[in-house]
Amino acid sequence: MPADLGHIEPLFAAAMRRVPALESAGVQVFFNGPESFTPDDRYLLGEAPELRGLYVAAGFNSIGIQSAGGAGKVLADWILDGHPPFDLWDVDIRRCAPFQRNRRYLRERTVETLGLLYAMHWPYRQAESARGVRKSVVHDRLAAAGACFGEVAGYERANWFATGGAEPRYAYSYGRQNWFEHSAGEHRAVRERAGLFDQSSFAKFALLGPDAAAVLGRICANEVDVPVGRIVYTQWLNERGGIEADLTVTREAEDAYLVVTSCATQTRDFSCLRRSIPAEARAVALDVSPAYAVLGLMGPQSRELLATLTDADLSNAAFPFATSQVIDLGYARVRASRITYVGELGYELYIPTDFAQSVYDLIVGAGAAYGLRLAGYHALDSLRMERGYRHWGHDISDEDTPLEAGLQFAVAWDKPGGFVGRETLVRQREAGVRRRLVALALERADLLLYHSEPIWRNGELVGAISSGAFGHTLGRSLGLGYVANGGAPVSAEWITAGEYQVEIASERIPAQVSLQPFFDPAGERLRR
Repeated sequence: MPADLGHIEPLFAAAMRRVPALESAGVQVFFNGPESFTPDDRYLLGEAPELRGLYVAAGFNSIGIQSAGGAGKVLADWILDGHPPFDLWDVDIRRCAPFQRNRRYLRERTVETLGLLYAMHWPYRQAESARGVRKSVVHDRLAAAGACFGEVAGYERANWFATGGAEPRYAYSYGRQNWFEHSAGEHRAVRERAGLFDQSSFAKFALLGPDAAAVLGRICANEVDVPVGRIVYTQWLNERGGIEADLTVTREAEDAYLVVTSCATQTRDFSCLRRSIPAEARAVALDVSPAYAVLGLMGPQSRELLATLTDADLSNAAFPFATSQVIDLGYARVRASRITYVGELGYELYIPTDFAQSVYDLIVGAGAAYGLRLAGYHALDSLRMERGYRHWGHDISDEDTPLEAGLQFAVAWDKPGGFVGRETLVRQREAGVRRRLVALALERADLLLYHSEPIWRNGELVGAISSGAFGHTLGRSLGLGYVANGGAPVSAEWITAGEYQVEIASERIPAQVSLQPFFDPAGERLRR
């Protein structure tokens, strides 16, 4: 673009006052050109998921010179070591979905996000441009029911439902936002009766072949060589014991598995799965995400409601927790998986996409007699927080081990063949962890937790909140966060012996800390 020396002259004069050597250094070229920006104003670093050995450092959003030293250092470490030197998910190229290369999408979204860079960063703020990219097949039904949608990786997801004539639109605040009471009603319906979530945005991978069990067994910390129909909650670890993925694995047949993970990590996790298959292995991975819609029917009345729609035996003896069956539901055949992210009896229903609308209508039609309520992702978040369920990207990452995160119950220490990261975990188990994820509950219900709020123990800074939400069943603001003991081992006795505060807007608020969830710590409700 044409040079604009009048624009740069005051800045250059200020620079010479700050660094006098610039006065005599001379300038050979003034460059005036367009900058590159990404859809989320974060740069792109790391190995391209499509091609081994191709490393990317791009999209620096007008801060390339400022970021150059750090970006060059971490990328050099990444190339040499084969992994990032610390948690770089925020700028990892694998956070992007293929559709985000679309020029029309980039033009619309980038203009908005660049304009918001120095605006107020409201909690739960949703993008307004380039919306409606990916939709569930029941999207229109949810919209007609008053859904207010949020977006993750381009996927439109119902975050909450407006009732009583309210408008399904966000009014942002750092206090209780306009959806707070609507979501509270959804939360209570799931705890007391039944709620229906559209979870179709799940990423779903099929691993097929005679060697599927061996391939998954190596990358999963838990034992996945289980009977057909079993669901296994597990992590994929790196050699340093860090959690690369947090997901469930369902054995559908002797040579077939279904892997279910978050839509936000779809590119990352599928790349990890494909790259974990040895060249000689008789196994193939397929991304089958669009093939299935997922409806989560959760709550103490979910079994009774579902029993009116199927002839399958749903009793605890015939269909226990952490098992999956193919059942007839209405006119469809669906995979019903008895698993939960809310801490209640419930079922994730994996429905072929072309049958999903009829199944949705059937459940909603029968649900009135059971107090069924449509529920969104804000309620899902508050429900999972009461049970202390972790969320990858907030509470766990590739720098956190299962021992630090309190997930050692999902580690099969002695399974044949071991697993990636086992040796590191064994050493950590012997030495003791230096940090530990804990649950926190504020003693003031009028304040909210989001993330990154400092945690104080006996007047010393020991950690920060990793994620937070209001627990409507308990009537308290809840959080998860890591605490450390200045490099010394962190024991249960050390944790329980302290007095804790969480700092919110420069005020330290007393908080209760626990290694167990504050709601149903033994997990009795989900197994009944």
